[in-house]
Amino acid sequence: MWYRVANASEYLVITGYGIPDIKLAKKAWILPGQASTVFDVSPVNYTFEVQAMSAEKLPFILPAVFTIGPRVDEDSSLLKYAKLISPHDKLSNHVKELVQGIIEGETRVLAASMTMEEIFKGTKEFKQEVFEKVRGIGASLFESGFL
Repeated sequence: MWYRVANASEYLVITGYGIPDIKLAKKAWILPGQASTVFDVSPVNYTFEVQAMSAEKLPFILPAVFTIGPRVDEDSSLLKYAKLISPHDKLSNHVKELVQGIIEGETRVLAASMTMEEIFKGTKEFKQEVFEKVRGIGASLFESGFL
């Protein structure tokens, strides 16, 4: 039996004897028959240059930066994150390619329905709409276990 404490941006994931699924904690006694790992909840920045095309078939490059991390104030979000993301390296190519694919796909679909004038006139609205679409798809992938 030993006592473990997670750092400020970390949580302990405890499994094994007496725990039906997983248990999250900042500090805990780890009993014989139990295992613990630590996962980091610090957000990660993903930077891309999205090549898209407007409704007039004019190509453009849109720089995109997304910061992705779990909602630490929601237990259900942390549990899902611990089960789905923590086994992977957040900076791995697999996770980055998945995030990039979602962002690029949604940006291209939205841009294809707008003229260049609409895109650059309402840049804030365009960015917000892309963000909302990515957030919705990311949440559904997260729910289904793909992300």
